[in-house]
This record gives sequence, structure tokens and C-alpha cells, in this order.
Amino acid sequence: MTTTGEAGPVLTPAQQQVADRVITALAGPDARLRPDQQTAVAALASPGSRALVVQATGWGKSAVYWAATAVIRAAGGGPTLIVSPLLSLMRDQVSAAGRGGLRAATLNSSNVDEWTSIEQDLAAGHLDVLLVSPERLANPGFGRRVLDALAGNLGLVVIDEAHAISDWGHDFRPDYRRVAQVLQQLNPQTSVLATTATANERVTEDIAGQLGAATLVLRGPLARKSLHLNVIDGLSPIERYGWVAEQLPALPGSGIVYVLTVADADRLVTAIKALHGDDYPVAAYTGQLPADDRHRLEDDLLANRVKALVATSALGMGFDKPDLGFVVHVGAPPSPVSYYQQVGRAGRALDEAVVVLLASAMDESVWEYFATATIPDAQRMERLLDALAETDGPATVPQLEARTGLRRTRVELMVKQLAVDGAVDRVPDGWVRTGAPWTYDAEHYDGVLAVRRREADIMRAYIGGRACLMKLLTQALDDPLAQDCGRCSVCLAALTPGLAATVPASLLHTVSAALRRQAQVLEPRKMWPGGVFGTRGRIPPGLLAEPGRVLAFAEAPQWSDTLAAARSGDAQAREELLQAAVAVLADWGRAGIRPDLIVGLDLGTGLATDLAAQLRAVGRRSGYDYPVPAGPGPGREVNGPTEAAYWRDRLGPPPAEAADHPGASVLLVIDQTSSTWPVALAAAALQEAGAGPVLPLLIHQTV
Repeated sequence: MTTTGEAGPVLTPAQQQVADRVITALAGPDARLRPDQQTAVAALASPGSRALVVQATGWGKSAVYWAATAVIRAAGGGPTLIVSPLLSLMRDQVSAAGRGGLRAATLNSSNVDEWTSIEQDLAAGHLDVLLVSPERLANPGFGRRVLDALAGNLGLVVIDEAHAISDWGHDFRPDYRRVAQVLQQLNPQTSVLATTATANERVTEDIAGQLGAATLVLRGPLARKSLHLNVIDGLSPIERYGWVAEQLPALPGSGIVYVLTVADADRLVTAIKALHGDDYPVAAYTGQLPADDRHRLEDDLLANRVKALVATSALGMGFDKPDLGFVVHVGAPPSPVSYYQQVGRAGRALDEAVVVLLASAMDESVWEYFATATIPDAQRMERLLDALAETDGPATVPQLEARTGLRRTRVELMVKQLAVDGAVDRVPDGWVRTGAPWTYDAEHYDGVLAVRRREADIMRAYIGGRACLMKLLTQALDDPLAQDCGRCSVCLAALTPGLAATVPASLLHTVSAALRRQAQVLEPRKMWPGGVFGTRGRIPPGLLAEPGRVLAFAEAPQWSDTLAAARSGDAQAREELLQAAVAVLADWGRAGIRPDLIVGLDLGTGLATDLAAQLRAVGRRSGYDYPVPAGPGPGREVNGPTEAAYWRDRLGPPPAEAADHPGASVLLVIDQTSSTWPVALAAAALQEAGAGPVLPLLIHQTV
């Protein structure tokens, strides 16, 4: 592994001319590659070279691979394959390549109807650049059609956001990790470039080791002089929403407000609009949005048509808006490295940009989840391998879910991890064992977990203001030039002028009231799960629950303190729940829905039976409780069929009163569930006993 500081390769005059032509087309007539960029391009122009660029966001890593592509193509080399993590990045990169005079295309889930023509153009040599996702790269069909045909002809392979190929990195992704296996299949004359802004020494060494011993590593200083970093700690969940709603208009330009969940994104937008009106230019951006909607919102932010996008991490890697004025985090990411990456979206072409972290003690539970989420469990891995061994031929993920009792999302992650280790392989019809042994590398994974927990300690130091904030972030990336920035809220012992540390109580009341009016629709389950449950297929219309309502979804900030108090028996908190439920019923009443009976289904907190009794009194309705025997719960790791079977057996038949009111519509009050299987099963049982339509009112849907 060679590094900057040693004599590097240089471009020939002819290569320099080609590179300059691309850069001026991209960045203007006076633009030129800097010396370190030229070194990278010159290295890649040599067939079979390997380079790793670790540089700050905004340094110009993409300029390296566009210039290198042009130089390689001018010399008669093959096209460039770029492995990119996000659709938004691919779209921007295709546009940038076109401006640089390169012909580029992408194959991803949003343009399936174009795949055939793109693959034909690629085979005919009409494309200079193909961008794909790591998931596409791991697809066996894509491998047969495209990679096998290109493997001997590629001029350059680019692995963007390369920290994701290292399980020491903050964003380990098994599909990305398999990129290293693809590299082994390349023509030895194909050059490879890996780029990232977020790799410490350990990750850098791991990536370089995967690329090869002769990898040239170009690493530069990572501090961003334009960023004014601030931390505000100690706000409650609802106060954090209130802070964003109040401060947003005063923040410079347009920017991004990062949240941890999709539900947070939707709720925070509601809170902002409650204060500033429905026309205020702010929108939620999450991975659940259709690709066209995400593209439209990205364009709106790029054109400053919105003040902010309230986004999950789906808006991150690859999004390039040089004049982004601010980044706010409602909740701290688990790693200083991932935090550095996200705040690096701001101030690329500005002298001043504002960064604010609204921290909370609740964030630590999220950190622990992310620390352990991708660590394999040896017993579960063996269970999955046994299921594959007992299968005659390939097994699909749904089949493995049914045979192992593990959740589908867990199975999907596990087979990808096993594929990285060579124990299984993906074929067109599913997954198969390769015959290679698999052992749990306890020492390795203990080390990974220890690193992630040390990163959590750094975030605690960051939130606690124990040192300069920029210095803490760049030290976490092993930047040898890390030093005090003189601009952050620690160095100045004050927040950036104009930022407030508290939120008026009157504003919080406005925000809370708006959020509590937003009862979420509870869509009914429509299919029985099969598997160990035994029954599969559509739930018959006469047993199906009606669309219901959810008072509090996930960690709803407008309800978190109230729910905790209500569960402990606080009368005021229970009165607030009652008033919210009455408002929901009034809304249903305006739609012509008026239940005849109110039934309480309590799964362990005591809230459902109490609220059902109060609603009967207020609404002058009769009803009864659906008794549930005490039990420990099914556990978080069981799959849908197993959990459904658990609740079917535990709930049993409804009480005898259910048969006393044939055809009567029922408001079913449930205290808490994540899967909603108790709702579906109780609704079916009540209707089997003679009840009419069942309308669920769920107090708290957990995740």
C-alpha cells in the first residue's frame, strides 16, 4: 500500500489535455485538476492499478473518475462501471457525465423498462459509463447478462462510498461487501478506484487490503472550515420538534433536517406546518416514497423551492447541493463517522453553514440497536444453514422464513452475510449452500462491536462538549491534522448567533395539539400468514377488521411522556388519552361511523380496559372486555406466522357476551402491539361469534 507523500504517477501531455477537457466542461473554463487529483487520474490510467481516495466531502472525488474514464476511453480502453449506493446519486452522476462529454446510463429499480436498450448500448460499446447499485451487482441475472460480458472489457471500476464494503465501517452493507468478490473476476488490466469521505485508518487499511497490496491511498485533511457546529442537549422529544418548527425560518438558505425514522419525518413536517401554515415550503423525504417523488423533492431542494427536506438517512450519500445552508439532526446518529458524512452535505461552496445536533438520552437505545443489528447470531445462522441443507434445490427467502421461524428481514440480512463468507450462493431461483464450512468468528465480531461502542462513546463526548466538535469528528476519522476549529459551540462557548437553546411553552402546546389531531389510519391485515399458523390466503370479508386508528405511533413525541404517565396510573394522563380518543370517535362519527359496542382488549399495560370503560361512559354505550391470559409475549425475533399462531392460541375465543349482540358494530380498543396480529385475530374471532363490523382503536403501535 502506497500513500500520499511518496512520489506519485503523472499524466502525459496527451492525457492532461483529455482530463482538462472533461474538467472544464464540468466546472468552467478555468477549472483544472489539483495535483492530488492528477495523481489519482494518472495512477488509474495505468492498466490494472488500484487507488483509494479518502478525502473530505466536496474535495472532488467524482472529478477523478470522470477524468480517468475519459483518459482510459481515449486510449481505447473499455467503459467504466460505477457502483453507487443511492438512486439520487446515480441520477446526478448520469447528468454530470453528460456535461463532461461522457455517455452514461444507470440500471436500477426505477427504470426497468430501459434495461434492454441500455444493455444493448453497453454491448455495442456506445456507453462510456454504467452506474449500478450494489444490490444489482449481487443479482445473478445481472451477473450473467452484463458482468460476464463486461468482465474482460471494463477499463475502470469505481466503488463509491467505499466504507460500506468494510464491516469496520459505519454503514456496513453485505451486498456492498460482495463487491470485493466481483473484483476477483475482473480482467487484471482493469483499474479500480474506491472513494469515500468517511474512513478512519482501520477502515482504510481494510479497503486497501481488499483492493490489493499495491493500492495507492490518497488521504487528505477532513476538517470543513465553513461549518459552524452546534449541540443542544436536554430537550424533550416534543421540545426538539418545537425547536425545529420555531428556528427553521431563521436558518440560512435551504437545508436538510435529519430524523431517525419515517414516522418522525411525517410528524415533524406536521409540526412545522402547524406553526407556519400548510403552505410553508417543507416536505418529508424517506426511502418509502416512490422514486419519482424523491427525484421531485431533490430537485425542489436543489432549486431552493423548499426551505428544508425533513429526511431520513435515505437522503445522504451522493446528494450534492454546494450551497446547502444548514443541516439539523433531531437525534444523534450512532457514529461520529456517519454524522460527519451527513453534516458534510452543508457548506460545500459557502463560507458559512450552520449545523445543529438536537441530542437526547433516548438516542442511546438507537445506538445500541445499530451496534448489534448486523452482528450475526451463531445459533440463528446454524438454523438457517440447516434449513438450506434440508432443501431439495434453491430456497427463497419466504421459504426460509417459514422453515426457520425468523423474520423475513432478518433472513434477508443473514443470507447476504453468509454469501460474503462463501457459505451460500444466490442463484436465479433462490439460495443454495456452497458446501463451504461456516464458523462464527467471535474474535472478529467482538472487535467490530467494541469499535461501534467506542464510536458511541465519541458521540457522548461530542454531545457533552468535552472538546472542539470538529476536532472530535476528524479525530474519529484519524485525521492527523485534527485541531480546534474556533467556530463551534464548544470553541465559542456559545451557540451560533440567532440560535435559541429553549422553546416557549405556548409553542409546544400548538405543536402537540396539531400532532395529536393526526391519528394515523390502521390498515387491516388482509392475508393469513400460512406457515406454522396453518391457514393462508385472504382473510374472508366477514372476518376482516375495518380500517382503524392509531393514537400514538412508535416513539410519538406528542405522547411519549403522557403514555408513560398513563401506564403508571396518572389520572391527568389518562384523561388526555380519553380526550384524544373522543376526538377520533367524533371524526369517525362525521363519516357516518357510530359503533354500537365498545370492547377492551388489554395486552398487558392496563390502558385498554380503562379507556374502553371511560368511552362507554362518555358515549353511553354498552360493551365488555375481551380477557387475555397473562403471558410473556412472543418476542421480537419471531416471524409473522409464528407470532400470529402465538396470539391465536393466547387470545382464544371471545367472551360469551360477544354472542349477545348479533350484528352489532364494535369499537375494539387495544392497548399496544407492533405487528397488529392481535387486532386481526380478535376482529375475526368477534365476527365469528356474531359481531358486525369491528373498528380497531389502537392506543400505541410500537415498532
